Amino acid sequence: MRHLLSAADLDRDGAVHVLDVAEQMAATQRREIKKLPTLRGRTVVNLFFEDSTRTRTSFEAAAKRLSADVINFSAKGSSVSKGESLKDTALTLEAMGADAVVVRHSASGAPHRLAHAGWSRSAVVNAGDGTHEHPTQALLDAYTMRRHLRAAGSGHALGRDLHGVRVVIVGDVLHSRVARSNVLLLHTLGAHVTLVAPPTLLPVGVGTWPCEVSHDLDAALTGGAPDAVMTLRVQAERMTTTGGGFFPSAREYSRRYGLDRRRAALLPEHAIVMHPGPMNRGLEISADAADSARSTIVEQVGNGVAVRMAVLYLLLAGGEPAAPTPGGDS
Repeated sequence: MRHLLSAADLDRDGAVHVLDVAEQMAATQRREIKKLPTLRGRTVVNLFFEDSTRTRTSFEAAAKRLSADVINFSAKGSSVSKGESLKDTALTLEAMGADAVVVRHSASGAPHRLAHAGWSRSAVVNAGDGTHEHPTQALLDAYTMRRHLRAAGSGHALGRDLHGVRVVIVGDVLHSRVARSNVLLLHTLGAHVTLVAPPTLLPVGVGTWPCEVSHDLDAALTGGAPDAVMTLRVQAERMTTTGGGFFPSAREYSRRYGLDRRRAALLPEHAIVMHPGPMNRGLEISADAADSARSTIVEQVGNGVAVRMAVLYLLLAGGEPAAPTPGGDS
């Protein structure tokens, strides 16, 4: 693996390998000394052109726990705000000796441009590009599903993938990079995905995605016996820039597409409730559902560190051996 730009970069074996390594990384994080020497002497740059809390902090924690040096670069207050191009920023980071660049950008395709334009020899990780993709979020979501559904005795004879698992993803699919990456990765891992949204919040071409599409959340929950339900944030800030008018009112949206106590009660006993965050409580998900015993929302954040440790390790240490030995901390 040279870069991680899209969930489509991973075939089944590659995706399963990342999840397996993430499991081993998570085991090291339960020890008293969490730091590993694996990437000592390497430099990871977090290049964020959009605001982020969970993703940027998670990548920073992952890199530091692997003993890498970390440079956090925010577009605000940098030369980017003075008009510096992506190319010149990349050349600057190359001159600083960056080994990996974790990039979030408002423009779909920016990480691909950074990786393939020949400006830098660094490994590039897509931490979210426009409304396009967010592959490490999909990986941590798949990791969370596999971990919980194995432990819950969900009725699926889960091996290392998610074969036969049924997932409902509901909400603002149109503006969600998480939705696209999850559909691609979950399909690769053998899961069956149903997207639920009003017609106005589905992207053009969604019919070609490897999933089912519905406009009726209650039918998706009762007819498919999902093992996991993921609610997506209503991205009001992107709707403002594209003209608005995507649904009549917040109250109407919540009534038809919000996950509340009543809908959560329709789920099988083993099913989990997920959200990539940040949440609009009371809009796409109620406080009851978000804070319920079946919710994995806080756990997803912690799992993100282990998954991103695995991604950085596989990119920068070549993936051999499969994971650091338990006694290898310093």
